[in-house]
This record gives sequence, structure tokens and C-alpha cells, in this order.
Amino acid sequence: MGHSLTVNGMPRPRQGANSARQLPEKSVIHKIALALVALTVGAGAIVFNEPAPVDALTLMLIVGLPVIGLVSIRPPLLVILSALLVMAGAAFFASSLATDVERAVTHNAVTLYLYLAAFTFAAFVSRNPAAHMRLILNAYTVAAVIAAAAALAGYFGMVPGADELFTKFGRASGPFKDPNVFGAFLVLAVVYTLHLALSLRGGASVAAFAALGLMMFAVLLSFSRGAWAASGVGILIYGYLSFVTAKRNLDRVKLICLTGASVAAAVLLVGVAFETDGIAKLLEERASLSQDYDEGPDGRFGGQAKAEALIVENVFGIGALEFNAEYHPEDVHNVYLTMFLNAGWLGGFLYLFIAALTALFGVRHAFRRTSTQPLFIVAYAALAATLLEGLLIDSDHWRHFYLLMGLVWGLMIADRRIVREARIIIDRRPVLLNKVLIIPPSRRKARVLTPVRRALSAEARPVVPRRPARIISSRR
Repeated sequence: MGHSLTVNGMPRPRQGANSARQLPEKSVIHKIALALVALTVGAGAIVFNEPAPVDALTLMLIVGLPVIGLVSIRPPLLVILSALLVMAGAAFFASSLATDVERAVTHNAVTLYLYLAAFTFAAFVSRNPAAHMRLILNAYTVAAVIAAAAALAGYFGMVPGADELFTKFGRASGPFKDPNVFGAFLVLAVVYTLHLALSLRGGASVAAFAALGLMMFAVLLSFSRGAWAASGVGILIYGYLSFVTAKRNLDRVKLICLTGASVAAAVLLVGVAFETDGIAKLLEERASLSQDYDEGPDGRFGGQAKAEALIVENVFGIGALEFNAEYHPEDVHNVYLTMFLNAGWLGGFLYLFIAALTALFGVRHAFRRTSTQPLFIVAYAALAATLLEGLLIDSDHWRHFYLLMGLVWGLMIADRRIVREARIIIDRRPVLLNKVLIIPPSRRKARVLTPVRRALSAEARPVVPRRPARIISSRR
């Protein structure tokens, strides 16, 4: 044990077990940039009017993060950006066909800005997946909890004047101008607080569970059927993926228990809500699958039928915001149909292709044992739920949707290193995913490292030359 390692015949000093590689400290500019990212993500919860403060902050990030060097732009991201730019080009071309060109161009300019924002967030997460992902999720959750508290304070009139500020049409809207967007915004935070309640211990876990209950109650009082469905679907996807990929059976038992407690709390909240006449009436009205404004030629379904006919007849689209101005009194309430109308067949099919590819590759990546696997499952569950909600509402200008796309893209592209496990976990993935969408698990036996090999793998292994240098001389 007294011998030291050698490199090319020279002694190499042995490092202690507690000596870690010293990372360079962050510069002041670096810290300011990270604070600006957190502020921008948090400001996404305040959208009383458009443009909102978050838009100015996001534009600063789009310009500033690449200049500072806090992004990692990799080839797959450039491919995604190219597809987004083609979609934007198709939408601008369709604007020339609209009756109000200025209105359509303005709408598409905002869409282009959101595309660039998604790309920037993806490159930011790709730069440092674990740290940057936690920064964004923590800032988002804090903002969501504050927004939910404001919504409840407004709905129940806890603060004078709050009801006019934080409610719309008798529904909780928080610091948003639309209750539907407010409810959808909370989905990511709901899933993340569920994750925190599972992963943390003691008082921190209880606090996360309390925040989860607060936000779920706010989602309920938003009376948004899309937000209700997205919250349920997001929790189900997160629960399934977490159950399947859990490292220990104890984690699975904890997940089942917490899920049961969440369901019981949700039932209790609904029961309490039905005790109030106003809430009970709105819940009964909104809980029905078909509303009065859904039926008829001027209803939601009639409008979607008109949109489908227009899509078939107009290969290049009709221009943004043209449908509800010239053909129907309301929006399409289906983002996929909306993209065909706004950007023609080219833009519509590209949007469908990107959404489907993200969903499929996301499932594939969720089963990879990467260092950020739990955080990826959180983001993917919320994104998949939002993609499904797009069948019920126009989400093409939802800021948090493009943030979710950026998070999922950034993690899929950057964090591909598989963490080796010493024991084999039973594969519980569906057969279809195993054979079609997912790379089958390796059949090689798990490699168990001995203490000596583990110590060598913790630091750089010495480079041993194939032929040791020898001094040969006839003179001594």
C-alpha cells in the first residue's frame, strides 16, 4: 500500500478520498444570468396583458445566454430549429392570403419568438442538464404556488379587490387573463411537487404535499376541463413511468401510498367544493362532456368541421386569426387544426411531426437510466399531457408549452450517459414499447466493480505505456 501510481515512469501523487476536483467558481455575470433565467421563468406566471413582462425578459435571454456562453448548441437542436423556422416561413407566407395581413403577421411574429425561446431554453438545459433543470423547475413551482394562492384569495374574496383581479367569469384565473391558461400552467408544478413529495423526507415532503393540494384546488376552481384532464393525465404518466423505473420496491410502495393519499385529498376537496352552491353549480355544468356552446353549426364542434373543410381546400392556409374573424365566431379549439389554418399543410404537418416525434422519443428517453431521469419524467409527463390538451384548445401561444418543449429537448439531447447499475431491475415496460419504440435492455451481465476498480474509476486511470522506457548504454 506504500507504492504510488506512476505515469510514464514518473511518480503520481495519490489523492485523498475526500479531495474533490475543484470546479471554477461562477463569475458575477454567470450568477446574474442564472438569476435572470429564474426571474424569467417565474414571471411566466404573470400574464394579465400581452405583451407581458415575461416576454421582455425572454428576449433578453434569447440574446444574452448565447453571448455569455450558457448554451450548448448541438446538431440535433439545429435540426429542430430548422424545422421551426420552416414552419414560421410557411405561416408568414399564409399571412399574405389573409384579409388582415398586419394582424396575421403580428401573430406569426409572436409565434417565431416562442420558437426561438424554446430553442434557447433547450440549449440552456443542454449546457448543464441537472443544475439548469432544477433551477427552472424550482422557479416555476414557486411562481405556480404564488399564482395558485392568489387565485384562491381572489375566488374566496380573502383580500379586498382580489376577486376582480384574480377571477374571470366566476372562475379562478390567478395572475392570468384566461382561466384555461392558468389551469394549464399549474400542471407542470403539480407533477413536480408530487415528485418532491416522493423524493424528499420529513417536513420537506409534507410541505411539498401541501403545495400540491393547494395547486390542485386552484386547478379545480379554474373550471377548465382541459386543465382537469391535463392534470390527471400528467399525474398518471408520471406515476406509471416512476413506478416502472423505480430503483427499489420501497419507492414503488411510497408512490402507491402517496397516490392513494392524493386521490383521497382530491375527493375531499371536491366534496368540500360541492358544499358551496356556486361552486357546485359550476362543477356540474363544466363536468359535462358537452356544453350548449359545443353543439350546433356555430358551436365548438361545428367550428372544427368548418376548419377541416377549409384545410382541405387551402393547401397554403388562410392566415393566422383569419378563422374566427371571417368564418366562425370562435377559435378552432384544436391547436393541430389551427396550425394547418395558420401555416398551411407544410406547417401543419411539421407541427404534427415534431409533436409526435417528441412524444415518441420522450418515452424512449424516459426509460434510460440517466442522471436526470426523474426530472425528465416530470417534464415529459407535463408535456405529454399538454400535447393531448391541444386537442381541446389552441395552445400555440402558451409560453409554458414552449418552455416544456425546450426542457424535454434539452435533456434528450444532452443527458444520454447511462448510469450503470450493479443489479438488474425487472423490465416492466409494455411489449409494444420494448419491441418497437424502445431499445431493448442490454443482455450483458451487470458489471460489479471491486473496491480497487471502483477507486480507480473515481479518478483518471494512469496511462501505462505499452513498452516501458529503457536506457541502454554501453558507457556507465
